[in-house]
Amino acid sequence: MKKIIFALFAVVLTASAFGQATNPTTTTGTATDSSSKAKIKFELISHNFGSVIEGQIARYDFKFTNTGTDPLTLSNVQASCGCTSPKWPRESIAPGASAVVTAEYNSAGREGNFTKNIFVYSNGGDVTLTITGIVVKEAEKPKSVIIGN
Repeated sequence: MKKIIFALFAVVLTASAFGQATNPTTTTGTATDSSSKAKIKFELISHNFGSVIEGQIARYDFKFTNTGTDPLTLSNVQASCGCTSPKWPRESIAPGASAVVTAEYNSAGREGNFTKNIFVYSNGGDVTLTITGIVVKEAEKPKSVIIGN
């Protein structure tokens, strides 16, 4: 009986591993939509700002290229929260042409580590971009001390 249960468990586990859908986004930032011949390829899909002084706007341009044969159109770009604002081209990107998605993170009042996602939706596939960093307070400047008269 134990052997039968173990065998069934092994079959179910194997079937579930092979039956899972794959994410169209890879670590190289390439994604495709099977109904279009446009193809979006990002140079990088993540950026670490390192330390950002609280109150600054951290900005990074994610460069991408249309490596397909049809024009590439970004239908929407959304951030995972209101503290991150994406900017993207509204016009179609010709095959072989490049453009950028700009991510702006507002660090005001957000001291500590952050990880934010930017979701890019296009006829060349969907890609998730990630920005990370740590917001630190600006060091206090020494105060002047007058000694004497």
